[in-house]
This record gives sequence, structure tokens and C-alpha cells, in this order.
Amino acid sequence: QVQLVESGGGLVQAGGSLRLSCAASGGTFSRYAMGWFRQAPGKEREFVAAIGRHLLSLAYADSVKGRFTISRDNAKNTVYLQMNSLKPEDTAVYYCAADNSGTYVLARRQYDYDYWGQGTQVTVSS
Repeated sequence: QVQLVESGGGLVQAGGSLRLSCAASGGTFSRYAMGWFRQAPGKEREFVAAIGRHLLSLAYADSVKGRFTISRDNAKNTVYLQMNSLKPEDTAVYYCAADNSGTYVLARRQYDYDYWGQGTQVTVSS
């Protein structure tokens, strides 16, 4: 069983930056593809970014491409989401998730992920 704990959320002004972290424990972190999702009030959870086991595979939602960067440090069992040029519409609870399927195709559907963190709130003020 994998446990995921997000941190780094907070309140930031539009145009600012935040870096989210997600620390994993209880499993072999390097075996999992990792993803970030977000959910705004009254909206469905949506895909933000994903990174493969071998770091070379990356995927981003169009809404964050060029502003957000996903990365991972397998030695620290941690995945990161660097968020720059933040906009009020980025306000949401951000979740990290682990995909244990072993596929090389990065998943964008929440149902493809096996483990989830509890989420961290990001609020961007205008």
C-alpha cells in the first residue's frame, strides 16, 4: 500500500509561483508513474500533469502547458509540480496520484490511478 502526502499549497497572487511536493511511502516509488490532478469547487477532478517511471515521459494538460513543470526524484520518493505564472483559474485542491499499472503510456484519467493523496489547496488571488 502506497501512501502519498502533498504539501506546498497556499495563497499566491496572480502571476506568482508555487511548488507542490508529493512524498510517497510504503511502496517502490520508482515503479509508479505519477500524476497531478486538481479539483475546483463545483467542478470535476481534472488532469494536470504526469511523469513516467523513467522521467523521459511527460504529459501536460493544455491549460497548464508552458507554465507548470512536473518532475520527480526517485531517491527522495517525491514528485514535484512547479507552477509558474499562476492564474485565478488555477485555484483548486491539487492531488497527486500513483499509477501501478506498469504501462508506458501516461494516464490522464483519474480512474487509471491506484493511489491518491489527500490534496493540498492552491488559491490564486487576482
